[in-house]
Formats: sequence, C-alpha cells, structure tokens
Amino acid sequence: MASPKTHYVCSECGATSAKWLGRCPACGAWNTLSETVAEAPAGGKNRYQALAKSQPVATLSEIEARDVDRTPTSLEELDRVLGGGIVSGGVVLIGGDPGIGKSTLLLQAVDALSRQMKVLYVTGEESGAQVAMRARRLSLDGSQVRVLAEIGLEKILATIEVEQPRFCVIDSIQTLYSEQLSSAPGSVAQVRECAAQLTRTAKASGCAIVLVGHVTKEGALAGPRVLEHIVDTVLYFEGDTHSSYRLVRAIKNRFGAVNEIGVFAMTEKGLKGVTNPSAIFLSTHGEPVPGSCVLVTLEGTRPLLVELQALVDSGGPSPRRLSVGLERDRLAMLLAVLHRHAGVATMDQDVFVNAVGGVRISEPAADLAVLLAIQSSLRGKPLPKGFIAFGEVGLAGEVRPAPRGQERLKEAAKLGFSVAVVPQANAPKKPIPGLTVHSVARIEDAIEILRGM
Repeated sequence: MASPKTHYVCSECGATSAKWLGRCPACGAWNTLSETVAEAPAGGKNRYQALAKSQPVATLSEIEARDVDRTPTSLEELDRVLGGGIVSGGVVLIGGDPGIGKSTLLLQAVDALSRQMKVLYVTGEESGAQVAMRARRLSLDGSQVRVLAEIGLEKILATIEVEQPRFCVIDSIQTLYSEQLSSAPGSVAQVRECAAQLTRTAKASGCAIVLVGHVTKEGALAGPRVLEHIVDTVLYFEGDTHSSYRLVRAIKNRFGAVNEIGVFAMTEKGLKGVTNPSAIFLSTHGEPVPGSCVLVTLEGTRPLLVELQALVDSGGPSPRRLSVGLERDRLAMLLAVLHRHAGVATMDQDVFVNAVGGVRISEPAADLAVLLAIQSSLRGKPLPKGFIAFGEVGLAGEVRPAPRGQERLKEAAKLGFSVAVVPQANAPKKPIPGLTVHSVARIEDAIEILRGM
C-alpha cells in the first residue's frame, strides 16, 4: 500500500512547502514548518462553497445601504467593543491567555441573550457539568441556555441545524476536528477547515457565532492568520491574570470601529463592566509625587486618563532604558530629543517608565507626558496637582497636535483636572471652565513652563 503523501505547513501563516525548511518562504518565521498529511479534497469542487448566497451583479449606486440590526448582549462594555451588539450571521473570534475570563464572559453573554433568543453553548474543553458548576458559581439562571459538549464538527453542525439557535458559542475552535481530515485537532488544516465550515453555516443560517481561540506564548492567536481574515470581528483579552481588571480590545470589526476597548473587573459573580475606567489607571496619591504625569489618551471613541510614572536614577557606565506599557525604542528617541532640544541630559542615568494599571499605550500623543514625567523625576519636583499633558514630539523638537484634542480636554475637566500642557494646535478656542490650558509649540517651551510651576 502506498504511503500517504505529506507536505509541510507553516503554523504562523498556513503556507505549504513540499520539503522542510528552517524558515517559512511566505512569512519569514523560523522553525514553524511541521509535517502533515496532504489531504485530498473531499466532496470535489463543492467542498469550498461560497460563504454567502450568490447575488446578481448590481451597480454600487443602486445598492441600498442600510445599517445592520444589532442585538445588545446586556453587557455594555462588550456591546461597546462589538459596535453596539451582535449581528445576525456575524462571526466573532475572541482570544486571550488561559484563565483570563473568555469563557466566563461568554457564559454571561449567553445567559443574558437567552432571554431574547435561542442560544447554544458548545464546549469542547469542559463537560456539561463543569459549565453548569461555573454558571452556579456566577449565580446565572441558565434555564434557557442549551449546552452541547462535543468536538466533532459534523455533529456540531447537525445540532445547529436541528436546534436553529440565533446565537452560538464555540469554546474553543482549536479543540474541534472534522472527519474529512485525518490530522489532529488544533492543527493548521483542522482549524482552517472548521472555521470555514462554521462561517459558512453562520452566513447561511443567520446565526451569530463566537469562536474562542487560544493564543501562543507571543500573544498572537494560535493557528493560521487566515482564521482572522475569514471572521467579521476579532477581539483580544488583555490584562494581567494577577489583576482584577481586564481589557477587551477590538482588532478587526466589519460592523463597527476598531481599537475600541471594554473594561471589566473580575468579581466573584463574574466580569462586571467598569463605568469609569479612568479611575483604575490613576494612582491614589494623597499629594503629587515626582515623576508622575497624567496623560489623556484615546482608545477608539473613549478618552481615558492614564498615569505615566518615570524614575530617573544614577546608572553608571551602562544606563538602562526600560518601559512597561510603552514602546522602548520610542523612549530612547524621546530621551535624545530631550537632550538635544531642551538641554536635559540623561546619558549616565537609568530611565524607567511605566503606565499604571497594566494598560498598553501605542499612540504617539503620549510623548509629551513621558518627557514631562522624566523631567519631574530628574528634578525631584512633582508636577502641580490636577496636571495633565498630551502631544506628539518630533525629532526636531516640535510638539505636534493630537487628534480630538477638545474631547480630551473636556474629559480631563470633567474629572477635576485644572492645569494642562497641550500642543499649540490643540488649544481650545473657547475657555474650558476650571481648566487652565498652556499651549506649546516646542519641547523646550513645555520644559520652561514646567520649571516655572
């Protein structure tokens, strides 16, 4: 009997190769090619059918543009990330570290939605009794939630066809397997095939499906990147498992804005939405301390106040530059700008920067707050009470404007902040009650204002 044909599949991007290579020729990742059996397409040409019903060709201007109907999940923070609620026929992929709260949040959502529609919870990692124990622990009713403990894709699809739910959770996609493939559950071929079949079912039946995905040690979703491409929405759980706060961030959303975040607090009764997330990112100092500066950052449509802390200490011949929650390379660049244009040298100093609360800040509007916090720590003099700052700093020393600056200032004033240093282009045209705004064009101007306070 002839031995089955094999090929090598990249676990990062799903590309195939006839022989083993140390580096994937498609994505360039090292040591990611693993040997799998080459599967013959089952079902011939009809195996990969269209994910949506075929429509006749139409002129773009003649197509009716209407908003999709959304069903709120009764969890406001989750609805914010989803863009207002679940969409009929939409497929959502949610990933995160083990134990961070993915199953807990989805069980709460399923229980809330069961009062409005028929729901199905498919668990491939736990038994039905374990799901019931979690529901009791969270004080969930669960009287209308249908539960299926199964990992066979064909049986799951048959159950969806019989039950006809309007909302379905698959926990998790890496545990499912299709009988059409001989590879093990969690392999690239199985994950790709199962996700494609479930997506086709969602589009054909109008059932909204949520897929739970495992993450690798680097924090990316395990399996091929095509998994993110075929779904409508990709959500990531963020946060330290030792902290009680969790962030849910939208990376992709065909029905709403990306980079929206939902903030949750883990309690004995499950995940609860945080109505004022700025409070968890601000320290509770009785009096101002050196090296602390509050930044008004923007996450999607929501302004957030985050405290940035800097510590400058003598570093000897090999000073270190470390940052938590911010880009380390950008910190080195900002220190060079601070020295060249403001005359503040930290060449022989250790510089540590931290964003309080475990939040990660990627927008360049944090530059000005970082530099002012470093200057405050170096001088050993705290910034005034109720002080905020934001703005991007360029290599020439200029302070560039941040998007939606007026909303940032209004949010700060609403929370009781009284002094702000902002880019000149973000200066408000009308005075904001209770807030004194200093507009600057260059970093040396900001440092001068800081020295005069």
